[in-house]
Amino acid sequence: MEEEKVYGPFEVDQRIRAHSTYYAGRIGSRFYTELRDRKRILGSRCEECGKVYWPPRQTCGRCFSLLGEDRLVEIGPLGTLETYTTVRYSEPVHPRKAPFVYGIVRLDGADTGTAHFIGEADPGELRIGMRLEPVFEEDRKGNILDIRHFRPVR
Repeated sequence: MEEEKVYGPFEVDQRIRAHSTYYAGRIGSRFYTELRDRKRILGSRCEECGKVYWPPRQTCGRCFSLLGEDRLVEIGPLGTLETYTTVRYSEPVHPRKAPFVYGIVRLDGADTGTAHFIGEADPGELRIGMRLEPVFEEDRKGNILDIRHFRPVR
């Protein structure tokens, strides 16, 4: 009888580059179109439990109700800094060169927050609970980076 060979784990150092087209769906497409064309930020409101999600989604994470396009509501534009961190190293996948600040921003009217850049502030001046406002790009392309960053309300 032939002895079975057992192979151990191994590592392969490789880089994979993939180009693709992403479809955000009806809700995501409407969210990005409103952001690009009107600088309006939309969230999804669940009619069953009342939770408002930002960015909008199709299913409520609390009660699993479907959140259709008719459940979109305008939120913000002001919000609250819930937490933050300073990134001090650069990676090819980062959309910006370090150092930069990421924070979780919960917009007024939303129950959830999302990660985004915090700018126009020294990291030492940032405080959890600080009020923030969005700064929009002049040339918006229909993605989340149409909001360049959030800055402290002055």
